[in-house]
Amino acid sequence: MKEKKKLDLAALASIPLIMTLANSMLIPVLPLMQRKLGVTSVQISLIITIYAAVSIVCIPVAGYLSDRFGRKLVIIISMSIVAVGGLVSGWAAWRMDHGAAYTVILVGRLIQGMGAAGAFPIVMPLVGDMFDSEEEVSSGLGMIETSNTFGKVVSPILGSALALIVWFLPLAVIPLICLFSIVAVAICVKKPKGQQQNPISLKQFVLDIRKILSEKGRWLYAIFAIGGIAMYVLFGFLYFLSSVLEEKHGIEGIWKGVLLAIPLSAICLASLLTGKLVGENKQKMKWFTVAGSTIATASMAVSAFIHSGSLALLIVLLSVGGAGIGFILPSLDALITEGIDKKQRGTITSLYSSMRFIGVAAGPLVTSLLIKNQILLFYIFAGVGLACCVIALFAIRPSKMETKPSLKAS
Repeated sequence: MKEKKKLDLAALASIPLIMTLANSMLIPVLPLMQRKLGVTSVQISLIITIYAAVSIVCIPVAGYLSDRFGRKLVIIISMSIVAVGGLVSGWAAWRMDHGAAYTVILVGRLIQGMGAAGAFPIVMPLVGDMFDSEEEVSSGLGMIETSNTFGKVVSPILGSALALIVWFLPLAVIPLICLFSIVAVAICVKKPKGQQQNPISLKQFVLDIRKILSEKGRWLYAIFAIGGIAMYVLFGFLYFLSSVLEEKHGIEGIWKGVLLAIPLSAICLASLLTGKLVGENKQKMKWFTVAGSTIATASMAVSAFIHSGSLALLIVLLSVGGAGIGFILPSLDALITEGIDKKQRGTITSLYSSMRFIGVAAGPLVTSLLIKNQILLFYIFAGVGLACCVIALFAIRPSKMETKPSLKAS
């Protein structure tokens, strides 16, 4: 890989890191924000949900715009929107009374979600555009995924540490870190040669997407569903663990962030291991997805009967479940771009990201409603995990997934 391309990748790798921090580092401080703002657990969960919900709608639009006008331009504009949303939320928390502050914080988070739609989801197809060889694409995506997983691990610790200084600092710091990424992308990332030389019309774009989904819908829909469910379980049990640590065990600050980082570390390690083991083998991708779904289902089912006072055992079980999710996500990332032409890669990847954001939006919200009924909550997690296993087993058929020479796996 050329040295210039390494600079491009380093700049792009800052985007998943920052987008992960912008959302995940709020999870450990949600109970604190709830007390400061004087709202209910359901209301505070909306700080995560509204960010993800608006992204669901905007991600496909951003995917089309990136195919039409260029991925670098869309990323820079999107990161700027995220920064503006952070300014709105941070200013509201700092200067406004509790009731009004909560409403304006949600507006800021909505703006951030709109910007996030054109950030990380566009990075993966841009990396695919940058290289011609399969090996270089895989290496580049590995660097992007490493940055994303590092963000997942460090986010609860960083969020907890910032909140020790000022409770709203995790909200207010987002514009500063976005500025770093905007400058890095603007200076270091070069537009891939030949990109968007023949932009397609919106009508043709829609027709192309309908054709892709009609031809490959069986396995694409399956992967969309599994990705959404996996993120629902992940953000659901993280919200549950965050609440239990503070309300049942009185654990706050850095230690709370460290404990939340344990299941996230399991996800990251499993993701990195899976990426190395599956390679370009689609059969392995399928069976890692099935195995991960089975592991997650079993751990969620057992967690239903573990008293929240048994903290060590609960964290171990959630870490096992996290490892299962870690087997699933990189396998889906690799499968999702198989058989998808470069011209539609941005939008199909964006549709997949939208489905994942549905899970991100639903996880904290549903968990906040069922937080008092642990057995039912984890039975639901186990049930949807089992659905993932069945879907992967019967709907993903690698032998029927055509691979074209121009395509790249991620």
